Parts: sequence; C-alpha cells; structure tokens
Amino acid sequence: MSSEMPAENPLPTDVPDVEEKINSNDNQVKKGEPGSDKAESIGVMSKRQMKKLMKQKQWEEQRDLRRQRRKEKRQKRKLERQYQLESNNEGSDRKRIRRDVVPSTLRLIIDCSFDNLMVLKDVKKLHKQIQRCYAENRKALHPVQFYLTSHGGQLKNNMNENDKGWVNWKDIHISSEHYNELMKKEDLVYLTSDSPDVLNELDETKAYVIGGLVDHNHHKGITYKKALQQGIGHVQLPLGNFVKMNSRKVLAVNHVFEIILSYLEKRNWKEAFFNVLPPRKGASPLSEANDSSKCELREKEAGEDNSSDSD
Repeated sequence: MSSEMPAENPLPTDVPDVEEKINSNDNQVKKGEPGSDKAESIGVMSKRQMKKLMKQKQWEEQRDLRRQRRKEKRQKRKLERQYQLESNNEGSDRKRIRRDVVPSTLRLIIDCSFDNLMVLKDVKKLHKQIQRCYAENRKALHPVQFYLTSHGGQLKNNMNENDKGWVNWKDIHISSEHYNELMKKEDLVYLTSDSPDVLNELDETKAYVIGGLVDHNHHKGITYKKALQQGIGHVQLPLGNFVKMNSRKVLAVNHVFEIILSYLEKRNWKEAFFNVLPPRKGASPLSEANDSSKCELREKEAGEDNSSDSD
C-alpha cells in the first residue's frame, strides 16, 4: 500500500473571486436603484449643460410674459396703421383744400420804412408779426399779393440773425425799395386808424398799405400824416361800426393783415373782426355794448329817482 496521499484537485484559474463577484453584484443593484441614473448624470453634468437647463427653465417661466408682449406689439402695429391712415386722409384733405384756393388780386403791403423810429425790442416784435402774416397768407383760401417794402436796417439784420430761412419764403415780394417805386400812386391806399374815411368794401384792384411800426402810441397819427404828405388814399377799417373795444383802436400789423384775409373769405366785417381780435382787446359786438350802456343809464336814472323820492 502506497504511503503517498492523493493530490488535491487545484481550483480552476478562470473562476472569479467570490468577493469580487459580490462587489460586482452590489454595483449592479445600485445602478438599478430608482433615481440613480439622474443622480449620476447630474454629478457628471457640464457647465454648458447646466446653462442650457437654466435657460430652458427661464424660457418656460416667461411664457406668459412673452405672450403679453406679442399682444402689445400687435396692438401697437394696429394703432400705427390707423394713425398712418388718418394722416393720409388729412393730407388728402389739405391737398383738396389747397386746390380750392383762389388767390386774390388785392395787394397788401407792409411799409417797413419806420425802422429808425423803433428800438431793437420793437423791431423783433415787428419781425414776429411779419412771420405771422406770412404764415396766415400761405394757408388762406384767398391769399393776397404780399409785399414787404423799404426792407432793410435793423429789421433785415434781425431776420438774418434769427430767421435765415426768410430768403426762401414763397409767394411774397420783399424789396428794399419804397412802395411808391413799385406801385402806381392812384392804386395806393394807406390803412390808418386816424383817417376820417371808413372802408366799407375792399377794392381788389388796389394796393393797401399797413404801417410796419411797433411804437406803443409814441408816434400818434404818423401813418395818416405820411399818406397826406404823399397824396395817396387813406381809410380806416370799419371797426367802430361793429365793435366796442376797451382798449385803443390801434391794431397790431398782423391783426390788420389777418382781418383783411378773413374778410376776403367771409365777406362780412363783423365776422372778420371777431375771428381775429384777441380777447385782451375786450372787444364786444356794438349792439350788445349799446344795450349794456342803455341798461346802465336806466339803472342810474332809477337810482336818481329813488334818491329824490326819499328826500
């Protein structure tokens, strides 16, 4: 009998270690746990992915705000289209009105020969009045033939400094010459409040002259005297026939100019006066003023009678 013990069978070399197998199984269980994939993915998420995720979240949160903004933009575009349509209609109306314009043959002259009688402050006021005349004549239904004569001195310098566009004015005749050199003597009529003659009807074959003077009544009657010296016609507007005024009857250059334009359109002196005269003049219709005066007179007489009865 052999004394040698039988050799033990060696373990197969390809059989995995038991501990290694257990660890492997544990890892598989962990991977299969709910939420484990998300946790793993978040743990390895890059900065770019994080930003993308935040933007998506912000986009979803601002959905209602974007909807509101789109609605506001649609409303804004609708209003803009409506405004554009209205503007086009107004433009068509203006063009239609301009086609209805019938220029008058009446010549209206602003005599600027009083430049040396005014201080610069008053020259600037005259400049503004002339600007107003120009603007009103441009949009009038019956624009006059507008003249500025004896243009120079302080007035021209002020216009060059403060209104350089005057050299491009349209539908106006600006001249350094005196109106006597531009018009026939028999056509000239000076509009002056000191004239005893009252203008009843405009003669559109005439050239009416307005004194371009802002003097605050320092040179009373100067335009009337000038008309007499030159032997030309003179009249005053029929202001006293229709209007009761609290202030003096001397009107600003642009007021006289605008009253003439208004009369050419309405052919009614009363309407022309009240369409132009500013409230500060305290103008009221002459009939109302007369009724008020009569009422005051009756009240005064009644008061006198009551005082005599008490005596």
